[in-house]
Amino acid sequence: MLKFMNIRQRHDTIVRTLRRNGTATIDELAGEVGASRRTVLRDISALRDDGFVIYSESGPGGGLQLDPQSMQTSARLSVPEVFALLISVAAMRAAQNLPFSDLADAGLAKIEKSLPSDKVRDLRRFLDCLHIGQLSPLQDLSDLGRIDPAMLPAFETAFLKRYCLKFEYRDAKGVKTSREVEPQAMLILQPLWYLVAWDPTRDDFRHFRMDRISKPACIEGAAFRRRHVPFEDDVCPYKDLLN
Repeated sequence: MLKFMNIRQRHDTIVRTLRRNGTATIDELAGEVGASRRTVLRDISALRDDGFVIYSESGPGGGLQLDPQSMQTSARLSVPEVFALLISVAAMRAAQNLPFSDLADAGLAKIEKSLPSDKVRDLRRFLDCLHIGQLSPLQDLSDLGRIDPAMLPAFETAFLKRYCLKFEYRDAKGVKTSREVEPQAMLILQPLWYLVAWDPTRDDFRHFRMDRISKPACIEGAAFRRRHVPFEDDVCPYKDLLN
């Protein structure tokens, strides 16, 4: 029996138990998740609000039953997941390749409303660091690679907590170096994505192509201050600014 589950773990366990057993009493579910009857009753109510169809039958042999065809209809998205959706839509719009943009905006607005207020605050702070421009036709895209999936959550943590970010970087000539920087912004020049950071060793801003970054990790406790990024001077680089 798993004790001290958080809300999401309890909800997942209750749904799995009902799917597996067909019927379960409140007491059985309480024992399964290590919580009180009152807590389980609140969990059942929350699961119904999320879209699960759960029937109650009283009397001997009764209990709770989950409609086998029911499923969660409300979104449980993290800030990085919502941010990934938002920046994808923004990037497509900047590239003038977003049909049905009004519907996309309406859907994203509904998702944002489903987030707790603290997550909405984090999301808006995160969006403040996003800048989108147009790529110069002079940019060489012959070596365009894949962005490490760990980049977005690492950047989110580093930006919101103002942690320095360390990673391995491969420059235009293929030379690899280890870097420790202060992430300040994200620049999208579709299809290129840049991390814009203050490099303390060079006492200046640097643009790092995200497809050349690997093994990103936050340096906890190494806090930095936010700086004004002078995008108005050059929001559309076409050469390797990058080291």
